[in-house]
Amino acid sequence: MMFKRDDVIEKLKNNIVNIKFIKRDGSTRNMKATLREDIIPQATKADPLSQKKIRNISEEVQPVWDTDVKSWRSFRWDSLQGANNVATS
Repeated sequence: MMFKRDDVIEKLKNNIVNIKFIKRDGSTRNMKATLREDIIPQATKADPLSQKKIRNISEEVQPVWDTDVKSWRSFRWDSLQGANNVATS
């Protein structure tokens, strides 16, 4: 299944999204992810990996904030199986 990268990124910037993808080991992973500025932590010098400028990520990989584990994670675009907004009450 193909997803429009711009559409998924727009969802991530505005919502918490349930991302479903195939991990390198072949297993399926679901994560609640976002790129919302009001949810992701600000980059600090104490945590250089959180600084977007330092992270050298290829075009095939999308870094996202996993809201369950409260940490940066990533998925490969070619492994994406689903991207649906998480229902909020």
